[in-house]
Amino acid sequence: MGRKIHPFLQRIGIIRTENSRWIATRKDYGRFIYEDFEIRKLISSKFKLAAVSRIIIERLADKIRIRIHSARPGIIIGRHGADIEKLREDINAMCKKEVSIDIEEIKNPALDAQLVAGNIASQIEKRIAFRRAVKRAVEQTMMAGARGVKISAAGRLDGAEMCRTETYKQGKLPLSTFRADIDYGFVESLTTYGLIGIKVWIYKGDILVKGGTDRVPAEARETKPQKSFAPHQQPANKPA
Repeated sequence: MGRKIHPFLQRIGIIRTENSRWIATRKDYGRFIYEDFEIRKLISSKFKLAAVSRIIIERLADKIRIRIHSARPGIIIGRHGADIEKLREDINAMCKKEVSIDIEEIKNPALDAQLVAGNIASQIEKRIAFRRAVKRAVEQTMMAGARGVKISAAGRLDGAEMCRTETYKQGKLPLSTFRADIDYGFVESLTTYGLIGIKVWIYKGDILVKGGTDRVPAEARETKPQKSFAPHQQPANKPA
């Protein structure tokens, strides 16, 4: 099941929420989906060097709120806020609604699957050996505090005549456990030999509270709880 379904999709309503957060009628539903697609496409193409991981779109009555998760927010903001103001004008012209943009900085890019996949893809485009890039990414992710990581590269690796898939895994990766916080990212690397697809899964621990406020490490649920006694059940001291 975990290999056939997107890790985000099967956890919606349990530990995750949608990236497009709005309610629409049947008449506006298709138009809103197309607008969200165009907004994400515009931001991703305009700020390729900003390390954008996630774009959350919320719609109110006549207002669109966009939250951009980026490891380099300064590139999106620009000098004196010129770039983000230009982006706001472009989206406003596209949707004909008032637009507000918030940028949230990603403190630890090594634990973000989309950024890890983008980093590997950029190294492959610079003709760095994919095994070296993948192994380095696995080490950095595990050192950042991940419980497990899996990276899969598919395509004409190292310029081979036949396509193949190579997978590197370290640690645990419970794909079918709904409370497991698994981050997933996919990026295509455009090389002279063709496209190489990079997929990354990162296991960060277990989330026991809806909304993701409490994260419990993987080893916490493996330890047996110690037996405790209520005040009136305390064992009596034996006479000497």
